[in-house]
Amino acid sequence: MCFHIFSRDIHQCTIPKKMIDMSNFEWNSSTSEQTTRCLPSDLEGAVRQAGQASASFVSSGGMRAIVELLIPQLQFLDDEGAQGELWELSRIFLDTLIEETGCQKVKAIFPDAGAAALLKYKWQDAAFGFSSLSDRKPVENEDEIVVMVVPDYQMLGYVERITSTLSDDPPRPLIMWNPRLISEDVGVGFNVRKLRRYFLSTFTVVYSMRPLPSGAVFRCYPGLWKIFYDDKDRPNRYLLAKEQISKPDAEELEIIFGDVEEKSDNGPSLFSRAAGIFSSLNRFMRVITK
Repeated sequence: MCFHIFSRDIHQCTIPKKMIDMSNFEWNSSTSEQTTRCLPSDLEGAVRQAGQASASFVSSGGMRAIVELLIPQLQFLDDEGAQGELWELSRIFLDTLIEETGCQKVKAIFPDAGAAALLKYKWQDAAFGFSSLSDRKPVENEDEIVVMVVPDYQMLGYVERITSTLSDDPPRPLIMWNPRLISEDVGVGFNVRKLRRYFLSTFTVVYSMRPLPSGAVFRCYPGLWKIFYDDKDRPNRYLLAKEQISKPDAEELEIIFGDVEEKSDNGPSLFSRAAGIFSSLNRFMRVITK
């Protein structure tokens, strides 16, 4: 395993700024409160931070990790240019992971063969390998870290098979970057509960950014889970409501944010307005986390 001491001089991977429209979604890391300094200043910063968290987890011996950035730009891929932006952000994550671990044998597994072939042609200077979930042999013996980029529920069988393969001797780390293994379209019945209990529970969420109507849930390994809420006296600023070891469930979030929403005298922040399109997703999450 080629896991080295972390480098703090992150490699600067370029991405056209016009591809990242942050006008409808905003973090604020300029506040003086120590508790909010962990928040990234923009989307690109969040992706780099996720790469650092993943590297820390892998270098400490972790085997299965999930990175989840539950923000609008990475959820609605039918919008024009959305997929291109997603691939560029995944490149930033992969480059950061390689820079932080020093490992040059990273394999990126994309959702389909078309995307893998296109990106391999486009990124000829990439320091990582390319494959797709449906490849006959997506992982080679020499691969030391494997990253699945936005694996979805339609390819779950391939995801589980690859995960099982990576558990064999010698075991190798697997990171799922923004997985979509649970879909509202297929309901929240037995299959979803089984998936959560027997498969997803074997992974550690090393990075999570989830906007909510009145704040956000955030985790950056090895730190604790943090629940932030809007500061009603200062628009676009956030206060720490709670820190805890485990991921907060729907009931905990309901208790924390319910009272804040009722007492707030200000209009919704940019963060809240952007999170508004997540209302149906949040209702769905409340069901499957019970």
